[in-house]
Amino acid sequence: MSPRTARDWLERIRALALPEKVRIMNVCGGHERSISMAGLRGALPAALELIPGPGCPVCICPEEDIYDAIQLAVHGEVILLAFGDMLRVPVNVPKGEIRSLEQAKAAGADIRPIASPMEATAIAAAHPDRAVVFFAAGFETTTAPVAAMLAAGVPDNLYLLLSGRLTWPAVAMMLQSDTPGFDALIAPGHVATVMGPEEWEFVVSEHELPAAVAGFTPESLLSAIYSTLRQLVEDRRFLDNCYPEAVRAGGNPSARRQLQQTMAVVDSNWRGVGRIPASGFALRDAHVARDARRAFPIHAEANRRRAGEMPPGCDCARVVLGKIYPNQCRIYAKACTPRTPIGPCMVSDEGACRIWWASSVREVA
Repeated sequence: MSPRTARDWLERIRALALPEKVRIMNVCGGHERSISMAGLRGALPAALELIPGPGCPVCICPEEDIYDAIQLAVHGEVILLAFGDMLRVPVNVPKGEIRSLEQAKAAGADIRPIASPMEATAIAAAHPDRAVVFFAAGFETTTAPVAAMLAAGVPDNLYLLLSGRLTWPAVAMMLQSDTPGFDALIAPGHVATVMGPEEWEFVVSEHELPAAVAGFTPESLLSAIYSTLRQLVEDRRFLDNCYPEAVRAGGNPSARRQLQQTMAVVDSNWRGVGRIPASGFALRDAHVARDARRAFPIHAEANRRRAGEMPPGCDCARVVLGKIYPNQCRIYAKACTPRTPIGPCMVSDEGACRIWWASSVREVA
């Protein structure tokens, strides 16, 4: 049988006897981009509400980690490497001070955008007389290659400013709150490819909500939406794998083994959200010599007044938690645009505000 098209899935969804209102959260920024760019919200029944969730690592990277990276680059005489979309994320500093890695680079700091950990090892090998710090922020899919890099061995002059996070604990935190705000979940296919779909079983077993793992095409997303809606209509709950071409039980054994060997799971801060138990990665003792926080003095005040917070007027934290849509933020399309981002959600291609802007949503709700 030939694969179902997006039109087929839409017809099947429209044929369901849906409740008056159904709220489905899509965790992943890549999912939100596919949904918005394909215009799926406008094609789906009016009863269905698709809510973007906490799936943008740039958006939730702690403000204090970005600040530390800026201080290292400006004062530490190091080559600082970061994934490209981290360079424009602003921190909370008085007017006139350097507020992003991009501005620090313009001021003369040696900051270089990279796309993979392999570039970090290559740059360190090419500059053996200089300290190289890799600001490694991201979720499991980004942290796994960093773990592989460490497991393979790195040059002695390469250090990590690690800001890795796990995806599922943020969803668990929302579901444990009094008002989780959604009735079903679309889980991220790329994370499940690495970690296995089993990580999302708790949504069904502990909270009795429908859940489905999806890929990034409209067809995969619509099949996952259909699965969760059908589960609601038929009053049965299970975790459905709607991305079988990439997601397998147990995930990627090599990637998980390298993460286990090099990283420990610790309680970690999420920007604007707060500390979430067992939600972050830290270097294990065997690799702690690579920790830039230990290797270098970081010129930052011990207690910065606004550390961890979003900028004044910015509602990115509420967007990340699915409490409001991007265009319900007080400064969306006003002070905050891709050209002049105030909040982190307007910076990255994974950020819901940036995605909605790119999808031509310019009016404030």
